[in-house]
Amino acid sequence: MLRLGVLSTVFVVERLAGTREPPAGAWHALVRAPEGLTVVRDAGAETAAEDRWTGLYDVDAGHGLDTPGLLASVVGPLAEAEVPVFVVSTYDADLVLVPARRTDDMVVALEAAGHELVRADTRWDAPARS
Repeated sequence: MLRLGVLSTVFVVERLAGTREPPAGAWHALVRAPEGLTVVRDAGAETAAEDRWTGLYDVDAGHGLDTPGLLASVVGPLAEAEVPVFVVSTYDADLVLVPARRTDDMVVALEAAGHELVRADTRWDAPARS
């Protein structure tokens, strides 16, 4: 099973309708689709509690694109526990977001599935390990 780091970064996921440009400032992911632009960025002090997301990732990332089943081993147990997810994938790892209010449910589901969760002070924008 995986060793998953629970990030100290708190995220917000926003959908900007139409052709609006991304907001100024830092963001972690932008995905443009016909329906609009999805932005993942740090939650601010003004972000309502129901709009905050907790992030986790495989701390032993670097598995490459040809390793099947890693993401499924995380989102499957969360789906069974009825915990919503939003996923942003990079070349090396998947950032799995769950509503912050469901963090305890996330921990229970993933530990029951055999994953180890590590609460770290790691931020998603921290420099890459060498």
